[in-house]
Amino acid sequence: MPQEHSTEPALDLPRPPGATAALVLADGTVLWGKGIGAAGMSVGEVVFNTSMTGYQETLTDPSYAGQIITFTFPHIGNVGTNLEDIETVTPAARGLIVRADVTDPANWRAAKHLDEWLKSYGMVGLAGIDTRALTRRIRDQGAPNGVVVHAPDGNVDLRAAWKMAAGWPGLEGMDLAKDVTCRQQYGWDETEWTLAEGYGKQSEPKHHVVAIDYGAKRNILRCLASAGCKVTVLPATATAEDVLRHQPDGVFLSNGPGDPAATGEYAVPMIRGVLKAGTPLFGICLGHQMLSLALGAKTFKMDTGHRGANHPVKDLATGKVEITSQNHGFVVDESSLPADVEVTHRSLFDKSVEGIKSKDKPAFSVQYHPEASPGPMDSHYLFHRFVELIEASK
Repeated sequence: MPQEHSTEPALDLPRPPGATAALVLADGTVLWGKGIGAAGMSVGEVVFNTSMTGYQETLTDPSYAGQIITFTFPHIGNVGTNLEDIETVTPAARGLIVRADVTDPANWRAAKHLDEWLKSYGMVGLAGIDTRALTRRIRDQGAPNGVVVHAPDGNVDLRAAWKMAAGWPGLEGMDLAKDVTCRQQYGWDETEWTLAEGYGKQSEPKHHVVAIDYGAKRNILRCLASAGCKVTVLPATATAEDVLRHQPDGVFLSNGPGDPAATGEYAVPMIRGVLKAGTPLFGICLGHQMLSLALGAKTFKMDTGHRGANHPVKDLATGKVEITSQNHGFVVDESSLPADVEVTHRSLFDKSVEGIKSKDKPAFSVQYHPEASPGPMDSHYLFHRFVELIEASK
């Protein structure tokens, strides 16, 4: 539901010298800064990400649909942008907030300045605010709704921004997978990037995997192809019949944004149909939550969520600890897991569920992103585990 406020906050605030942008929260808090990227106003849930690298991949991750990203690392933009480090063609994030001014790029792979790149996608940004204070606020009070305003002439309409922030309904109950999914099926054969050759091509696949696109990151599809799979990508609304007519050896459930309970309205029946057919299933992030719902569990919204590339997760089967990349604001309710579902991975930050598997069906999933390589290769075994599950079922 939209956030309710009985009285309008005092917004007749003086603009600091040089300020061309502001973050306006639903409670009337105003944080001034300098505008970067496109001019305009953008509303979303304000979250923070602790990654020190990979800002271009983060900004293009479809899982950030509906969110304004605050980067805790101060040097965002210093390596510029390029045509390779993107996870989707059209970024779904609503905006970004950084501490330091964006400098000219200093990296041999840079093709475009971050500011220019943001403008090319119409993404609004804000630099020069105290991101430490904002991060503490989010951590202590939860992720607020807010609006990033960039007015190059300095005429920032604080009242209009506040009304937009206060009236935005928030992500709970919102199905965003339909906004970021593909519109029709397509094939994928591009493999992982190497320094010498860039991206490769899978020309001799051993298995056929159907990937359900709830907002799939490209590098996940590359990892599947690198593991020896021919990949057919289907839209989020695909039915069990749509999936099974491809006669896949395995089905992959991708990452994605929004409330899993809302997406589950159409995703859960499809997954249950695939489970009934006995086809191996592997899910990541939202796909993990979708599988959990299909197996009978429930999800709930976290106060701040997990977003960053330094999250330790323990594999309960081996005892090994993986350094993982994560981006999720909802989590599986462990108390709701049925007896035939086993927890396989656990967060060492807050003990939340980071992985599950079915005890009697060929299906497993993880909450984090094994393709993002923060470890750097700690979690790539999961793709091989999926292939082994496929081979064992044949």
